Amino acid sequence: MIRFILVATFVILFLIFSIPLLIVEWIIGKFNMDLKSRSSLAIVNWAFRVVLFIAGTTVIVKGEENVPKDEPVLYIGNHRSYFDILITYVRVPRPTGYIAKKEMLRYPSLVNWMKNLHCLFLDRNDLKQGLKIIFTAIDKVKSGISICIFPEGTRNRVNHTFMEFHEGSFKIASKTGCPIIPMTIYNSADIFEDHLPKIKKTKVILEYGNPIYIKELPKEDQKRIGAYTQNIIKESYFKIKEEAGF
Repeated sequence: MIRFILVATFVILFLIFSIPLLIVEWIIGKFNMDLKSRSSLAIVNWAFRVVLFIAGTTVIVKGEENVPKDEPVLYIGNHRSYFDILITYVRVPRPTGYIAKKEMLRYPSLVNWMKNLHCLFLDRNDLKQGLKIIFTAIDKVKSGISICIFPEGTRNRVNHTFMEFHEGSFKIASKTGCPIIPMTIYNSADIFEDHLPKIKKTKVILEYGNPIYIKELPKEDQKRIGAYTQNIIKESYFKIKEEAGF
Protein backbone atom coordinates (compact mmCIF):
# COMPACT_ATOMS: atom_id res chain seq x y z
CA MET A 1 0.00 0.00 0.00
CA ILE A 2 2.96 2.35 0.56
CA ARG A 3 3.64 2.64 -3.19
CA PHE A 4 -0.03 3.35 -3.86
CA ILE A 5 -0.08 6.12 -1.25
CA LEU A 6 3.14 7.65 -2.60
CA VAL A 7 1.92 7.55 -6.21
CA ALA A 8 -1.48 9.00 -5.30
CA THR A 9 0.15 11.75 -3.22
CA PHE A 10 2.54 12.72 -6.00
CA VAL A 11 -0.24 12.82 -8.62
CA ILE A 12 -2.47 14.99 -6.43
CA LEU A 13 0.38 17.38 -5.59
CA PHE A 14 1.43 17.60 -9.24
CA LEU A 15 -2.11 18.42 -10.37
CA ILE A 16 -2.39 21.13 -7.71
CA PHE A 17 1.03 22.74 -7.98
CA SER A 18 1.14 22.55 -11.77
CA ILE A 19 -1.80 24.94 -12.10
CA PRO A 20 0.57 27.95 -12.51
CA LEU A 21 2.36 25.96 -15.23
CA LEU A 22 -0.96 25.47 -17.01
CA ILE A 23 -1.39 29.26 -17.01
CA VAL A 24 2.11 29.68 -18.45
CA GLU A 25 1.38 27.04 -21.08
CA TRP A 26 -1.85 28.84 -22.00
CA ILE A 27 0.08 32.07 -22.53
CA ILE A 28 2.76 30.29 -24.59
CA GLY A 29 0.01 28.79 -26.75
CA LYS A 30 -1.23 32.25 -27.64
CA PHE A 31 2.07 32.96 -29.39
CA ASN A 32 3.58 29.58 -30.32
CA MET A 33 1.38 26.47 -30.33
CA ASP A 34 4.23 24.16 -31.32
CA LEU A 35 6.33 25.34 -28.36
CA LYS A 36 3.34 24.79 -26.07
CA SER A 37 2.92 21.23 -27.36
CA ARG A 38 6.57 20.39 -26.82
CA SER A 39 6.87 22.02 -23.40
CA SER A 40 3.70 20.29 -22.19
CA LEU A 41 5.11 17.01 -23.50
CA ALA A 42 8.33 17.55 -21.52
CA ILE A 43 6.49 18.43 -18.29
CA VAL A 44 4.08 15.50 -18.43
CA ASN A 45 6.87 13.10 -19.45
CA TRP A 46 8.78 14.15 -16.34
CA ALA A 47 5.72 13.57 -14.13
CA PHE A 48 5.04 10.16 -15.69
CA ARG A 49 8.66 9.10 -15.19
CA VAL A 50 8.44 10.06 -11.52
CA VAL A 51 5.25 7.99 -11.12
CA LEU A 52 6.89 4.98 -12.76
CA PHE A 53 9.92 5.39 -10.51
CA ILE A 54 7.79 5.58 -7.36
CA ALA A 55 5.76 2.59 -8.52
CA GLY A 56 8.97 0.60 -8.96
CA THR A 57 8.21 -0.10 -12.61
CA THR A 58 11.10 -1.20 -14.83
CA VAL A 59 10.30 -0.91 -18.53
CA ILE A 60 12.32 -2.93 -21.02
CA VAL A 61 11.91 -1.32 -24.45
CA LYS A 62 12.50 -3.23 -27.69
CA GLY A 63 12.29 -2.14 -31.31
CA GLU A 64 12.28 1.59 -30.61
CA GLU A 65 14.23 2.10 -33.83
CA ASN A 66 10.99 1.18 -35.65
CA VAL A 67 9.34 4.45 -34.60
CA PRO A 68 9.86 7.17 -37.24
CA LYS A 69 11.16 10.44 -35.78
CA ASP A 70 10.40 12.62 -38.80
CA GLU A 71 6.66 12.03 -39.26
CA PRO A 72 3.52 11.52 -37.17
CA VAL A 73 2.34 7.96 -36.61
CA LEU A 74 -0.65 6.01 -35.36
CA TYR A 75 0.35 3.94 -32.33
CA ILE A 76 -1.80 0.84 -31.80
CA GLY A 77 -1.43 -1.27 -28.66
CA ASN A 78 -3.03 -3.89 -26.45
CA HIS A 79 -4.45 -2.53 -23.20
CA ARG A 80 -4.45 -4.10 -19.74
CA SER A 81 -3.57 -1.28 -17.35
CA TYR A 82 -3.93 2.42 -16.62
CA PHE A 83 -0.14 2.37 -16.54
CA ASP A 84 -0.09 1.57 -20.28
CA ILE A 85 -0.50 5.30 -20.92
CA LEU A 86 2.49 6.21 -18.75
CA ILE A 87 4.66 3.38 -20.07
CA THR A 88 4.10 4.35 -23.70
CA TYR A 89 3.90 8.13 -23.36
CA VAL A 90 7.36 8.59 -21.86
CA ARG A 91 8.80 7.06 -25.07
CA VAL A 92 7.09 9.26 -27.68
CA PRO A 93 9.57 11.43 -29.64
CA ARG A 94 7.01 14.07 -30.66
CA PRO A 95 3.69 15.51 -29.40
CA THR A 96 1.17 12.67 -29.28
CA GLY A 97 -2.54 12.70 -28.50
CA TYR A 98 -4.24 9.71 -26.92
CA ILE A 99 -7.85 8.73 -27.50
CA ALA A 100 -9.35 8.67 -24.00
CA LYS A 101 -12.79 7.91 -22.61
CA LYS A 102 -14.99 10.97 -22.06
CA GLU A 103 -15.22 10.21 -18.32
CA MET A 104 -11.73 11.75 -17.99
CA LEU A 105 -13.31 15.16 -18.60
CA ARG A 106 -14.55 15.21 -15.00
CA TYR A 107 -11.05 15.62 -13.53
CA PRO A 108 -9.92 19.27 -13.38
CA SER A 109 -6.26 20.08 -14.05
CA LEU A 110 -5.72 16.57 -15.40
CA VAL A 111 -8.05 17.23 -18.32
CA ASN A 112 -6.24 20.53 -18.99
CA TRP A 113 -2.93 18.73 -19.32
CA MET A 114 -4.54 16.10 -21.53
CA LYS A 115 -5.93 18.77 -23.83
CA ASN A 116 -2.50 20.42 -23.96
CA LEU A 117 -1.19 17.06 -25.16
CA HIS A 118 -3.83 16.85 -27.94
CA CYS A 119 -5.82 14.06 -26.26
CA LEU A 120 -9.31 13.46 -27.61
CA PHE A 121 -12.27 12.28 -25.54
CA LEU A 122 -14.48 9.51 -26.87
CA ASP A 123 -18.06 8.67 -25.89
CA ARG A 124 -18.13 4.94 -26.53
CA ASN A 125 -21.95 4.97 -26.59
CA ASP A 126 -22.28 7.68 -29.23
CA LEU A 127 -21.37 6.47 -32.73
CA LYS A 128 -21.76 9.91 -34.32
CA GLN A 129 -19.47 11.51 -31.75
CA GLY A 130 -16.99 8.67 -32.25
CA LEU A 131 -16.81 9.44 -35.98
CA LYS A 132 -16.17 13.11 -35.20
CA ILE A 133 -13.29 12.11 -32.93
CA ILE A 134 -11.77 10.00 -35.70
CA PHE A 135 -11.98 12.92 -38.15
CA THR A 136 -10.44 15.23 -35.55
CA ALA A 137 -7.63 12.72 -35.05
CA ILE A 138 -7.08 12.66 -38.82
CA ASP A 139 -6.66 16.44 -38.77
CA LYS A 140 -4.21 16.12 -35.86
CA VAL A 141 -2.04 13.69 -37.83
CA LYS A 142 -2.14 15.95 -40.89
CA SER A 143 -0.85 18.78 -38.67
CA GLY A 144 2.09 16.65 -37.44
CA ILE A 145 0.65 15.24 -34.19
CA SER A 146 0.91 11.49 -33.58
CA ILE A 147 -2.13 9.64 -32.22
CA CYS A 148 -2.26 6.63 -29.90
CA ILE A 149 -5.26 4.31 -29.65
CA PHE A 150 -5.92 1.13 -27.72
CA PRO A 151 -8.45 -0.30 -30.21
CA GLU A 152 -9.88 -2.94 -27.87
CA GLY A 153 -11.95 0.02 -26.65
CA THR A 154 -11.36 -0.57 -22.95
CA ARG A 155 -8.93 -2.34 -20.63
CA ASN A 156 -8.92 -6.08 -21.14
CA ARG A 157 -9.33 -7.62 -17.68
CA VAL A 158 -8.31 -11.16 -18.63
CA ASN A 159 -4.60 -12.01 -18.69
CA HIS A 160 -3.05 -13.25 -21.94
CA THR A 161 -6.17 -12.63 -24.02
CA PHE A 162 -7.14 -10.07 -26.66
CA MET A 163 -10.45 -8.44 -27.44
CA GLU A 164 -11.42 -7.45 -30.98
CA PHE A 165 -9.57 -4.47 -32.43
CA HIS A 166 -12.18 -1.99 -33.68
CA GLU A 167 -11.56 -1.34 -37.37
CA GLY A 168 -12.77 2.28 -37.23
CA SER A 169 -9.67 3.31 -35.28
CA PHE A 170 -7.51 2.54 -38.31
CA LYS A 171 -9.19 5.13 -40.53
CA ILE A 172 -6.71 7.59 -39.05
CA ALA A 173 -3.92 5.78 -40.90
CA SER A 174 -5.86 4.91 -44.05
CA LYS A 175 -7.00 8.51 -44.57
CA THR A 176 -3.62 10.14 -43.85
CA GLY A 177 -1.15 7.53 -45.10
CA CYS A 178 0.74 7.68 -41.80
CA PRO A 179 2.45 4.50 -40.59
CA ILE A 180 0.84 2.29 -37.95
CA ILE A 181 3.24 1.39 -35.16
CA PRO A 182 2.17 -1.80 -33.34
CA MET A 183 2.95 -1.68 -29.61
CA THR A 184 3.04 -4.88 -27.60
CA ILE A 185 2.74 -4.25 -23.86
CA TYR A 186 3.51 -7.23 -21.65
CA ASN A 187 2.86 -7.60 -17.90
CA SER A 188 1.58 -4.06 -17.22
CA ALA A 189 -1.46 -5.28 -15.25
CA ASP A 190 0.95 -6.74 -12.69
CA ILE A 191 1.75 -3.18 -11.60
CA PHE A 192 -1.72 -2.45 -10.22
CA GLU A 193 -4.84 -4.06 -11.72
CA ASP A 194 -4.02 -7.68 -10.84
CA HIS A 195 -3.92 -6.93 -7.10
CA LEU A 196 -5.89 -3.75 -6.39
CA PRO A 197 -5.26 -1.47 -4.56
CA LYS A 198 -1.62 -2.49 -4.12
CA ILE A 199 1.03 -1.18 -6.51
CA LYS A 200 3.73 -3.79 -6.99
CA LYS A 201 7.33 -3.44 -8.13
CA THR A 202 7.15 -4.89 -11.62
CA LYS A 203 9.07 -5.47 -14.82
CA VAL A 204 7.19 -4.58 -18.03
CA ILE A 205 8.19 -5.15 -21.64
CA LEU A 206 7.23 -2.70 -24.39
CA GLU A 207 8.00 -3.76 -27.94
CA TYR A 208 7.49 -1.66 -31.07
CA GLY A 209 6.84 -3.54 -34.29
CA ASN A 210 7.80 -2.58 -37.82
CA PRO A 211 5.81 0.32 -39.32
CA ILE A 212 2.73 -0.75 -41.26
CA TYR A 213 1.80 1.29 -44.33
CA ILE A 214 -1.73 0.29 -45.25
CA LYS A 215 -1.40 1.05 -48.98
CA GLU A 216 1.53 -1.36 -49.21
CA LEU A 217 -0.54 -4.31 -47.95
CA PRO A 218 -2.55 -6.75 -50.06
CA LYS A 219 -6.17 -5.66 -50.56
CA GLU A 220 -7.52 -8.36 -48.25
CA ASP A 221 -5.28 -7.22 -45.39
CA GLN A 222 -6.23 -3.59 -46.04
CA LYS A 223 -9.89 -4.53 -45.55
CA ARG A 224 -9.09 -6.26 -42.23
CA ILE A 225 -6.35 -3.98 -40.98
CA GLY A 226 -7.56 -4.24 -37.38
CA ALA A 227 -7.29 -8.02 -37.35
CA TYR A 228 -4.00 -7.83 -39.29
CA THR A 229 -2.46 -5.50 -36.70
CA GLN A 230 -3.86 -7.51 -33.80
CA ASN A 231 -2.25 -10.66 -35.16
CA ILE A 232 1.13 -8.93 -35.23
CA ILE A 233 0.73 -7.78 -31.62
CA LYS A 234 -0.55 -11.20 -30.47
CA GLU A 235 2.38 -12.98 -32.09
CA SER A 236 4.80 -10.55 -30.45
CA TYR A 237 3.01 -10.87 -27.08
CA PHE A 238 3.23 -14.65 -26.85
CA LYS A 239 6.81 -14.62 -28.09
CA ILE A 240 7.68 -12.19 -25.28
CA LYS A 241 5.77 -14.36 -22.79
CA GLU A 242 7.77 -17.41 -23.80
CA GLU A 243 11.13 -15.65 -23.72
CA ALA A 244 10.55 -13.55 -20.59
CA GLY A 245 9.55 -16.40 -18.31
CA PHE A 246 7.24 -14.24 -16.17
